[in-house]
Amino acid sequence: MEKGYLVTEFDYSTEAGFYFGKKPKGGSGSRYKRFDTAAEAIRFAIEDMPGTQLRGSVLEVDETRFTDLQIRSLYDAPAFPLTRKAG
Repeated sequence: MEKGYLVTEFDYSTEAGFYFGKKPKGGSGSRYKRFDTAAEAIRFAIEDMPGTQLRGSVLEVDETRFTDLQIRSLYDAPAFPLTRKAG
């Protein structure tokens, strides 16, 4: 992985852990979620979470951590294997 936001090689099929940056107001529950694939974790982060909650979140894949900006970069990459939400 290169410094900054660009990720040059990434295995989207690897298991991943996702650490939430902020809890929603009044929210309770876990600040960690496990995914069967990194692609599923990335899609969840970008498509299902409010942007304010994504800020400060961390994706962990094979003991490497990715920031919210790197997560966005992985989602936008041509290699992203899942269908993106329209709009």
